[in-house]
Amino acid sequence: MREVIRKTYPRLGEITAPYVHAVKHGETLYVSGLTAFGTPAQHQGIAMQVEEIFRQIRHIARAEGTDLSALIKVTIFITSFNEIGALRTVLYQHYGDHLPASSLVEVSRLFSPDLLVEIEAIIGL
Repeated sequence: MREVIRKTYPRLGEITAPYVHAVKHGETLYVSGLTAFGTPAQHQGIAMQVEEIFRQIRHIARAEGTDLSALIKVTIFITSFNEIGALRTVLYQHYGDHLPASSLVEVSRLFSPDLLVEIEAIIGL
């Protein structure tokens, strides 16, 4: 059986709930849902929040010796499909030619009222 390694990344801030930033299993890293909570982007629009989340995902990928080109799948939770144009613009900038599989789900709200988006990721290592 392959080892399961639970990982936190201190640079991303303290975790105050019962989860870790990511779990490594074999050559795959499963990244928990990330938001802009606790950052200046928390009070900005969806584009800035997505930029912040991808800064976090990029940090995790680099810490594991890879980059965003290794994204396998993302799951995106947004509070309004009215923001989809701004969301897509930022996503294309980060993905480049390395488009991952993706799911997009509209939710009624996230855990803080000023959060507009949460993103989970699966990264190949």
